[in-house]
Amino acid sequence: MKKFIIGSLVAFTLLGCTNEDYAALNVDPKNPSEVPASFLFTNGVKSLFDWMGSTNVNRNIFRLVAQQWTETQYVEETNYDIRNRGIPDAHMTQFYTNVLYDLKKAKEAVQADESLLAGERANQTAMITVVEVYAWQNLVDLFGNVPYSEALQGVADPTPAYDDAFTIYKDLLTRITEAEASIDLGSPGFANDFVYGNDMAGWKKLANSMRFKLAMRIADVDPALAKTHAEAAYNLGLIASNADNFVLNYEDNTANAHPLYVDLVLSGRQDFVPANTFVDYLNALEDPRRTVFFDDNKTPYVGGIYGDFNSYTSYTHIGDIFFTRDLQGDLMDHSEISFLLAEAAERGYAVGSPAAFYYTQGIQASMEYWGIDAADIALYQARPDVNYATAPGTWKEKIGKQFWIAMYNRGFEGWSVWRKYDAPGLNVPVATGNPVPMRFTYPVRETILNGANVAAASAAIGGDDQQTKLFWDIF
Repeated sequence: MKKFIIGSLVAFTLLGCTNEDYAALNVDPKNPSEVPASFLFTNGVKSLFDWMGSTNVNRNIFRLVAQQWTETQYVEETNYDIRNRGIPDAHMTQFYTNVLYDLKKAKEAVQADESLLAGERANQTAMITVVEVYAWQNLVDLFGNVPYSEALQGVADPTPAYDDAFTIYKDLLTRITEAEASIDLGSPGFANDFVYGNDMAGWKKLANSMRFKLAMRIADVDPALAKTHAEAAYNLGLIASNADNFVLNYEDNTANAHPLYVDLVLSGRQDFVPANTFVDYLNALEDPRRTVFFDDNKTPYVGGIYGDFNSYTSYTHIGDIFFTRDLQGDLMDHSEISFLLAEAAERGYAVGSPAAFYYTQGIQASMEYWGIDAADIALYQARPDVNYATAPGTWKEKIGKQFWIAMYNRGFEGWSVWRKYDAPGLNVPVATGNPVPMRFTYPVRETILNGANVAAASAAIGGDDQQTKLFWDIF
């Protein structure tokens, strides 16, 4: 996995990818035709799940940055040598080229399809918008200011300007609000919807939950705007159980397996073990999820030293479920929304129940998702160091710690939780002592091909540095 491979499409397309070259890849020269919107939508969504689910060190190192896992043979990523490894380039390329560009073209195809009824067109457009908003938020939460209003224009604008991150967030709130309102429950969406099986009520809940998440991110920056959107989204209906989760059901075959199966099994490598940061916290709490998250090759559980070389045989291994082909992909779930509701309650938002209720619900949702027995859940919830009334720390520390644990296998969100709540405490990597990144620096490719706009964006955010905080991370 140390060999950096990007296909010919990525090599020649990024923010200013050409429409002509990109579209040509989808054309049968003997039977030329337009690419169906459903195909483009499916490919965009699948690309998003695949990328966020991977643990390839050239693609997705967020489980490492969140200190859920650490490395064995290599230590560059856990010591945050991110720019030199080309990881920002790969992430930005993937999101703009294989996710957002496909979704843009899908939306254009939907609008051009005269055979669609009004409700069907509205639903398909809304489904695309929901996934677009997810992808855009991910890019902002990774880099800060990014190309947005001028992006994805092909040869018409190969050097797009970078938009202000907070301005993007506010536009995303508008877009997701309008998308939810446009969904027609009496009409179908895409027939091949592999997320909610064409259940538009599920897409409504996801849209509201996306709006709620965006609102809670800006709670420290614009409390009034955050409160307005959070309460409105809550009243419209959020993800309310694990049955509502934004997931992809991978298949028990090699062709459609979860990307972790490729990274951990088909690679034939033993590059990762659970990090001592994560293992030590769960050991201290006697967390029953250890039986799922970790293998029992070592008793008691022993995490690899974060940021150091680790012998694979000397430490606890990753749990068996993460080596299976049909592991479920997960991009937003009931546990995440529950902890965000706990925060909202602490901030005095009208969300129906107190923080303790949602905190407890978040832990339960996580444990039920991973198949923990009800008796073990109850025992864990009763622990003085877990129960909301008696657990140590401020509300941010209480919520942040359990939220971070619940985001296991969702490294990007685990890292974002730590940035937002400043909890729990993370280790510094042994090899270098480098601080945990607050963001990723801009891609090298962008500094070469779009240098003036990158320089302007860098100045606007306070410097293109891994320690530059995002606009919503003000405490």
